[in-house]
Amino acid sequence: MTLTRRSLFAVAAGTAAAGIPLGQAFAQQPREIKLGYALAQNSHFGAAAQAWSDAVEKSPVNNFKFRHFPSSALGGEREMIEGLTLGTVEAVVVSNGVLSNFVPDAGVMDVPFLFRDTKHARAVLDGKFGEDLLAKFRARGLIALGWGEQGFRHLTNNKRPVAKPEDAKGLKIRVTENQVHIAAFRQLGIAPTPMAWPEVLGALQQGTIDGQENPVSVIVSAKLWQVQKHMTLTGHVYAPMALIVSPTLWASLNEAQKKAFTEGARVGGRASRQFVDDVEKKGVEEIKSHGVQVVGDVDKAAFRSALVPAYKQFAEKFGQKTMDDIAAVQ
Repeated sequence: MTLTRRSLFAVAAGTAAAGIPLGQAFAQQPREIKLGYALAQNSHFGAAAQAWSDAVEKSPVNNFKFRHFPSSALGGEREMIEGLTLGTVEAVVVSNGVLSNFVPDAGVMDVPFLFRDTKHARAVLDGKFGEDLLAKFRARGLIALGWGEQGFRHLTNNKRPVAKPEDAKGLKIRVTENQVHIAAFRQLGIAPTPMAWPEVLGALQQGTIDGQENPVSVIVSAKLWQVQKHMTLTGHVYAPMALIVSPTLWASLNEAQKKAFTEGARVGGRASRQFVDDVEKKGVEEIKSHGVQVVGDVDKAAFRSALVPAYKQFAEKFGQKTMDDIAAVQ
């Protein structure tokens, strides 16, 4: 904000009376950090963003003030990430679904049924693999500071209950702009439809698509029961999210500030996990209470068998050793 001449005199007079040098007073004005994410502030994205911003603002380097832009106010996730590279956005919390378009190695986490459960997924991301993957973002002009969580993705649709692969054939399902998801769904006979999140609710209402796939945390936050009749607890893909800052912001920070942003991002990641844990306990029941028919008895072995040809593609793309190493983490 540009100071007027009158406000300049007011600040000068006030700081002089307090014995504070004018230059120091202006230096203490907090720097605004624009922080964008796709869902509402009362979602797991918002939980991560709030904990991150609180941690930085309350740290000893407390000369920053975060301004939140929830609900895709800065555009879809691809647009927000592009904003980071252009320097028009300082920070984002984004799902992994779109990240492989920028950091191809991140796509291995989207391989269906790669993670046994939440404990396994968190161990992988908190270990060497997760740290090494964060480092790879820098070569793409992005500074990824930590991992958050959405949970395991599940299928919803308006056509019919889905308990086995054959039931899903022909469904037109919204997916993120993610080649692994698209390849897997095509292998299952589903018609994957890449679409930015802000467009999804309207497409479901209009019948342009039959359904979508997302974690319970997203389904609850977005109240998808308003536009979906069926849900299947496929748990087909674990969905992390990343807390990322722009290279422009990062280059302007000193070491103490970089440490504050990094530690704050880790605090944000843990907050999203806690949010997801809480939602997972009661979310399915809430979805049922709104009239959605939920299929919990899913033949996951049949889904894995149907995906065998796609698994061969994924092994060629990411390396069988990488997939084996992830599977071996305890």
